Amino acid sequence: MLLDAQQPGALQDYLRRRGWLDTNETITDIEKPGEGNMNYTLRIRTATRTLIVKQSREYVEKYPSIPAPANRAVTEGKFYRKMRNVPMLAERMPLLFGMDEEHNVLILQDLGDASDYTFLYQPCRMLSEDDARLLADYLTDLHAQFLSDGPNPDFANREMRTLNHEHIFHYPFLLDNGFDLNTVQPGLQTLAAPYKGDAELKRTARKLGELYLSDGRTLLHGDYYPGSWLQTSTGTKVIDPEFCFYGPAEFDLGVMMAHLMMAEQPPTILNAVLTAYKGPAGFDDILRQRFTGIEIMRRLIGLAQLPLSLSLDKKRDLLDEAHSLLH
Repeated sequence: MLLDAQQPGALQDYLRRRGWLDTNETITDIEKPGEGNMNYTLRIRTATRTLIVKQSREYVEKYPSIPAPANRAVTEGKFYRKMRNVPMLAERMPLLFGMDEEHNVLILQDLGDASDYTFLYQPCRMLSEDDARLLADYLTDLHAQFLSDGPNPDFANREMRTLNHEHIFHYPFLLDNGFDLNTVQPGLQTLAAPYKGDAELKRTARKLGELYLSDGRTLLHGDYYPGSWLQTSTGTKVIDPEFCFYGPAEFDLGVMMAHLMMAEQPPTILNAVLTAYKGPAGFDDILRQRFTGIEIMRRLIGLAQLPLSLSLDKKRDLLDEAHSLLH
């Protein structure tokens, strides 16, 4: 069963059958709450409230030709459930009101008119030090609260990790992957060529990829970047933990730092994050830097492009820095 905003009657009947709408509660409006990539997401309005309805399907919503695990919303729902017992984390995420595991549907709290932090990629847009520390504190709390001595089947998330692994550690470094980077920015294909032909870099990427696919002790958000952070009327929130898994804490922080660097945030903000974040025992900042480097590279020369406003020279500088972090 696929939800469809063009069939409000069927959607209303479904929500009533599940007990998520009262029997006399009527949908008055349906809209998209934002520009999501992975899932089919709707804002449902009734006379008294609003709800967010999210369904994951067997493909990436923005790119239907790309297959993706259909049950990723269920994993996300389990993450939200796990957060309920930690108020400092639960208050930074939307509440989960319901989950239909058969049809991969979540019913979530509507955080209201909100914008994600992808505005940071635009020129002269800055993250405040308060927000930088808050986002680092969220990771500190997440990584400290959920440690496991062995694999956790609820959060193995193998299929999502396999999908992400391909786009982070393998695809960007193929000499001929069918994606012409010049369609993103003229000259980018030539700029990327030396990295695609770097055998040592590929070996490093392969080793990092193996670590990413192995089970770790720390529960990760798994996609901790500006698109997963929301500005709301009640403060900064964190959403979309569908890539979550137990793995190396260095991955989450590495991804965060990579995006702040690509967003040209000043050293004061980068240092605020690194100072505020307190990793679990054994946290390896060299490994964190390598994950930072690989994330910069995959975003600049891979398929998962960002709405960056960077010159080719600036991308060259970032790729050089990323390369140095990986050695």
